[in-house]
Amino acid sequence: MPVERVGAVLVAAGRSTRMGLDKLWAQLGGRPVLTWSLDSLAASGALDGLALVVSRERVTEALRLLGRPGLPLMVVAGGERRRDSVAAGVDALVDHDWVLVHDAARPFVDRDLILRGLDAARETGAAVAGVPVRDTIKRVVGRDVIETLRREELWAVQTPQVFRRDLLSAALASSDEDVTDEAALVERMGNTVRVFPGEIANFKITTREDLSVARGLLRQRESGVGQG
Repeated sequence: MPVERVGAVLVAAGRSTRMGLDKLWAQLGGRPVLTWSLDSLAASGALDGLALVVSRERVTEALRLLGRPGLPLMVVAGGERRRDSVAAGVDALVDHDWVLVHDAARPFVDRDLILRGLDAARETGAAVAGVPVRDTIKRVVGRDVIETLRREELWAVQTPQVFRRDLLSAALASSDEDVTDEAALVERMGNTVRVFPGEIANFKITTREDLSVARGLLRQRESGVGQG
């Protein structure tokens, strides 16, 4: 049986409009935010290739990361929308059987989370990290509550998300609609997407406050607070 090849798309092409600065190149522990997830992916031991997708304006800067230790790294120019950037990364991994998609704005992804995703995806061809929601969620139109959703059925979805490459390619080709995650396109094709346990620490840096939280968490980890 031929060995299956696994690649990762690290999505780092966003414009950070809600933050007012390019959060992925902001400093976290003395280096750019995106390098934390980049190094975790490279060190996982689970991947055969990695495509870092950045905005066209950041390609030259990203090329300077090519000398980092780890598996072969490709720098790919992203598109106008998230789905366009993911598609560009998937196209760069043409000789891979599985593709893991991860947001570079989630710097605290770790090896266990990556491996859990790969295991879960083998069951259905698609799997996403997620954590059960803690709060009661209400559907609201204007300011009127339309319904209260069943909390036990609700999960907050994260990345990494893992797909058979052919399935993800077909999903991206099935619609030109922009989506917040590629799993939505797979779902609309009628395919089952499995959820595997994510981690609270695997949060997404969206605001300046999130960046401050990430810096605080990193200081705690470096000082050993909460360990042992």
